[in-house]
Amino acid sequence: LLDADIYGPSQPKIMGISGKPQIGGLDGKTILPLRSYDITIMSMGFLVDPGEAVVWRGPMLMGALQQFMGQVEWGKLDILLVDLPPGTGDVQLTLAQKCQLDGAIIVSTPQDIALLDAKKAMQMFYKLNVPIIGMVENMSTYTCTRCGHKEDIFGTGGVQAEARKAHVDFLGEIPLDVKVRQASD
Repeated sequence: LLDADIYGPSQPKIMGISGKPQIGGLDGKTILPLRSYDITIMSMGFLVDPGEAVVWRGPMLMGALQQFMGQVEWGKLDILLVDLPPGTGDVQLTLAQKCQLDGAIIVSTPQDIALLDAKKAMQMFYKLNVPIIGMVENMSTYTCTRCGHKEDIFGTGGVQAEARKAHVDFLGEIPLDVKVRQASD
């Protein structure tokens, strides 16, 4: 699991994981990723000091991506999930050109402005012959914890409608929910 979105003030703590990966392997240059719950995890956030920002231009990001893909001791994997920042930038292009991808899952919030980026990302993946596995609507609705009232803060159904138009599977909705936020933290 590569988390390309870690730019926050502290190291990520995923499922109780913290610390830094070790360097080892037969060549002494292989990154040994962290593991928890039988999940192998690698993140830029594990490699920088807490509070340190990762401020890199394209070539540095490409080098890190290639290092993560080629020098991390992933072991036997059922799936490799790469969490990419939104858009159609260098990271997405390099990943699609340098790695054999089985597909992309497009995650978007339901409002029109976010869907513009999602549609551009889909077009980029199509041009690179990467199949779209499906789409997920994030922050689909909010349910008040006090009264149970549902509010569609970012709209609703936009991703499902776009999936239908694009003839790709709609994989589901993730609500704007404090429990999801707490679990993510």
